[in-house]
Amino acid sequence: MAKRVHQPREDAEFDFILRMSGVPVLAYFIGTWPKAIEPCRAMDLVVGDIADEYTGRLTVVRTDITRCPAATTRYGVTGAPSYVLLKESEAVAHSEGPVTIAEVRDLLDGHL
Repeated sequence: MAKRVHQPREDAEFDFILRMSGVPVLAYFIGTWPKAIEPCRAMDLVVGDIADEYTGRLTVVRTDITRCPAATTRYGVTGAPSYVLLKESEAVAHSEGPVTIAEVRDLLDGHL
């Protein structure tokens, strides 16, 4: 995982990162239950590359669904992996499931 990817341990830390970010936030929601682990790990590389590629234009937050249940509910996340693009804490785009780096770019580029 890229060093530029934040990993909050709880909802309060997630909310703090949102408040402090001066740029849009890509919240990447992961699951730790058996069926979600492998797809989420596979997406870590894609998300890490996105964090590096969009440095200065985007904050990336890798969010564990079980550690941040309020954020998960607030943004309507129902599965993992999921991606929610936030501008000023408001969801402007959402995608769910394993995706390619090109699909993540498509999700972002219309909003950045």
